[in-house]
Amino acid sequence: MRQTRGPTLETLLREGGKAAAGTHGVEDLVSVKLWKNPCWLSFRFNFLALQFNEPIYRLIEKEHGLARPEFVVIYSLGLSDGLTASAICNSSGFPKNTISRAIQKLIDKNIVRREIDQADLRSFVLYITEEGRRIVDQAMQPMVERERAMISSLTPAEQLMLSELLAKVVVDSPNWPPMTTIEENEE
Repeated sequence: MRQTRGPTLETLLREGGKAAAGTHGVEDLVSVKLWKNPCWLSFRFNFLALQFNEPIYRLIEKEHGLARPEFVVIYSLGLSDGLTASAICNSSGFPKNTISRAIQKLIDKNIVRREIDQADLRSFVLYITEEGRRIVDQAMQPMVERERAMISSLTPAEQLMLSELLAKVVVDSPNWPPMTTIEENEE
């Protein structure tokens, strides 16, 4: 008995996604990038991240005078106070030098304070000040509103499923092979 092969993953993603989402309201190139793109996952992540990040960080800079890396630092501390700069780098994807400059600016503005880590006297731990907490609290409302608007087309069950699936991808990220650059390969 010969087993028939089903459609490829690419076909399922393209055709199933089109049927589920429809293409009304999206520009032609967005449609092409959604349904005819071999890098469909990265397009979706990047598109959604930009739709959130651009307006939110522009608003934060306008209202609070903080650049994105600076806000990333206080947002991280607002979620979990008493962090190291390395922890913020690892969770945000920003390079160490960018986060170090942001931390220094925040210390100068009295938004963050740095203390010697009592567990490792060679390291520093960062804490958010009352001013930093005020900024994070004020910025949280438009962030939550933007996110809610972005997922409003999903049912509560779909929102939960999306959250679980994306968390699964993030949790697996330490298992991904490292990316090497041409310069690294030449050494």
